[in-house]
Amino acid sequence: MAERHGGGRRHGGGGGGKGRKPEPEPIRGVRDDARLSQELLKMDGASYGRYKSLKGDWDFGDFTLTVQRVQADPFAPPSRIRVLRSDAGIPESAWKDPVRRRATADYLGRRARKQLRGSLLKIDTGGQEVIARSSLQVTEGGGIDLRIGLNMPGHGRRIDGRSAERELCRTLPDLVDDLDWDEIDQKEAVAFADSVADTVALRDQLAGLDLVAFVADGAILPRRSGISDEPMRDGAVPFDSPESLRVSVDLPHRGTITGMGVAEGITLIVGGGFHGKSTLLHALERGVYDHVPGDGRELVVTRPDAVKIRAEEGRGVERTDVSPFVRNLPTGADTSDFRTENASGSTSQAANICEAVESGASTLLVDEDSTATNLMIRDERMQRLVHGDREPLVPFIDLVRPLNREHKVSTVLVMGGSGDYFDVADQVIMLDAYHPHDVTDQASELAHEREDAEFRLPRARVVDPGSVDDSGNKGRSRIKRRDMDVLTFGESDVDVRGVEQFVDPGQIIGAGLALRRLVQGRHLNGERTLREALDSLDQELAEHGVTLLGQDFGGDYTLPRRAEVAAVLNRLRAMRVAEMR
Repeated sequence: MAERHGGGRRHGGGGGGKGRKPEPEPIRGVRDDARLSQELLKMDGASYGRYKSLKGDWDFGDFTLTVQRVQADPFAPPSRIRVLRSDAGIPESAWKDPVRRRATADYLGRRARKQLRGSLLKIDTGGQEVIARSSLQVTEGGGIDLRIGLNMPGHGRRIDGRSAERELCRTLPDLVDDLDWDEIDQKEAVAFADSVADTVALRDQLAGLDLVAFVADGAILPRRSGISDEPMRDGAVPFDSPESLRVSVDLPHRGTITGMGVAEGITLIVGGGFHGKSTLLHALERGVYDHVPGDGRELVVTRPDAVKIRAEEGRGVERTDVSPFVRNLPTGADTSDFRTENASGSTSQAANICEAVESGASTLLVDEDSTATNLMIRDERMQRLVHGDREPLVPFIDLVRPLNREHKVSTVLVMGGSGDYFDVADQVIMLDAYHPHDVTDQASELAHEREDAEFRLPRARVVDPGSVDDSGNKGRSRIKRRDMDVLTFGESDVDVRGVEQFVDPGQIIGAGLALRRLVQGRHLNGERTLREALDSLDQELAEHGVTLLGQDFGGDYTLPRRAEVAAVLNRLRAMRVAEMR
């Protein structure tokens, strides 16, 4: 029987390499649930490599189980299992609309995670955000496409066939049954999708209301702790908008709601330390995403293309036009075509702003705590001592108004240490013990006249697609991550610590897959500008969904925003710009 499953010594097949045993051939003949149960029990105690004979499809009657990849040993990354059920009874009302389909998939994924608690089967469901992910998709016609990780059980390097049989032949079918529409709490599932649909509808109304963000009355912004994104349960102050900034909005399911509208232009958030300034900005950063019911931020929304800006000392910059901020260098270098392997705090922040504008951001979110002071302000006394012709940096304060006036890019800025930005602010919100107050009139009385500089749009770049290569040294695609810090893309390690709107580890993998798709889909073709390539990829993803990115990828991933895709590309040190326009 060992020979039948490939356990004997063979030549060819999956071998290769001195001392390496060839992989066993897939089990042949009838491949149904009864046969899988039988084979797993017979494998008990066999060499761990015998698990590889399970690869392929198994017919469970109402669903197909596919063993996509089997780990080489008990210490390798988990094996990958796919379940495809064509009809789970999910009604058309839950999947016909793309927003409700995403919400329903997220709800079912979270239900699956609860059902699998204590099991060796694991499903990726993320945190508080509702984002399209590869782990569970609702298919056309009301089915489910489920992708699960499984640490194949073993005793050392020997198969634990009984445990494997329990997981694959009992726990997994029970899970599939539990995800049938008739078995779930349908009222709860519909309410979940209604909540997400309201969030999307609210965000879609921002531009028409001349707003960049909205914070609903009653929202809970503080989080449980610095390491938990769940809402603070005790002592959290519900948000209560200032009357002068209160806006009413009609939503399809909740009806009319009220909250604070953050208008287009330049908004300053001020207040003493520990009074909630950064908490508000952090909620606006996350407002580009939808949140699960009960999160507290379901009705805190921001324009979908809003980008958090910070200084990022040490990052590489590849042929970026930073001339709005950096002019007249003593070396005479052309700052409209700027390159460095090791940017300073000020030049990295300048590059981050220009790259965000280049990729299509309409709103910049800035916290002074993570910025380069010399790029933010130059006070009057410093200007008297160091004259303008001796200072190549143009501070953001001189550019923030023309950036909005001429290019329709708004800025929301947390500032606690300098009143200079009163001179350029359109509205000023003060946080006092987490309570917001409109202090625009008082701030205006303290403002001075200020002369703006010119903000010319950065030159567009055409990326050399040959420089965006995910091939490892063996010629195979190599995309993986290390925590939330590093994306490995081919032979490059991309430092993503400064990309603060990554909220899910799967988005980092998703961004790597998106870079690969930019090249494979010929969106980056040596002719399109970076912005045009991102537009083209967005259109393709809108048509085909998140699974387009990883059709041959054996792990979990989550849909990234275009802003993060652009940010990763800009931090890929191997990337080269072929042309600037």
